Amino acid sequence: MSLILIRQKERELRAKGRRQMLGALVAPVVVAFFYAYGIHQFAPLRMLHAPFALALAWTIAGLYFLNRGKWRNETPGDAGFSTGIEFCRKEIERQRDYLRRVLLWSFVPVLLAIATFVIALFIAVGSAVFPNAIPLMTLVVAWIGSYFLMRAWQQRQLQRELDELSQIKSENGR
Repeated sequence: MSLILIRQKERELRAKGRRQMLGALVAPVVVAFFYAYGIHQFAPLRMLHAPFALALAWTIAGLYFLNRGKWRNETPGDAGFSTGIEFCRKEIERQRDYLRRVLLWSFVPVLLAIATFVIALFIAVGSAVFPNAIPLMTLVVAWIGSYFLMRAWQQRQLQRELDELSQIKSENGR
């Protein structure tokens, strides 16, 4: 692998990291939507404020914990081959760590907001809403399952990239 390909890989990894940071902004927006809509629809149920507020605070704190340390300086233009490989390795490890943290700081609060909304719906309307909620609940379960499948696939892909970098580094004797 040439130095030009390493530089290209660095740019791709930086762009992927920026996309992940933007994607992390979605969770607080989703939670805020469920919070605002849930409080508007179920105003008499004051007990819902606490779980919604917890989910919102959790996702906002998650923005900090997910994205801290994501902005890194670029490698210098005169940096050598091994420095570029090392940068790529660290960036891939950073993305792998991000995938591990996103479950706690982004996914779980969204589930909490959805669960609170569904509980509020059952409290306000009663069990008569259950047959009508089956399609929504099916979509939520499918979303949760696909989320875990996607994260597992991304973890395997990142591990494969780390293995490739290790192989390249050993082939070049650096």
